Amino acid sequence: MIDYDDDDGANARAARAKKGSPFLNTAQAAHYLGLAERTLEDWRGEGLGPRSRRHGRFVRYHIDDLDAWSKGEQAAQDFGRPQGSEPRHV
Repeated sequence: MIDYDDDDGANARAARAKKGSPFLNTAQAAHYLGLAERTLEDWRGEGLGPRSRRHGRFVRYHIDDLDAWSKGEQAAQDFGRPQGSEPRHV
């Protein structure tokens, strides 16, 4: 039986997916982004978050879409921050 809560296993599945198929399921995409699976599901329902697509009855995320969204989120967080300033950690 596969332990889906195992971080190493999830990382290995994501690496295999990136090598073989570039499409990740919601659990894999959430792990790849460091988010909760439920967060991605909620965002998808609200039209937010990374681009997703349906393959039949399955929701899939393309690895390039996840990377692009992640980079865009970082850019959005950095927008408006004075140049050279570091993010504030509370």
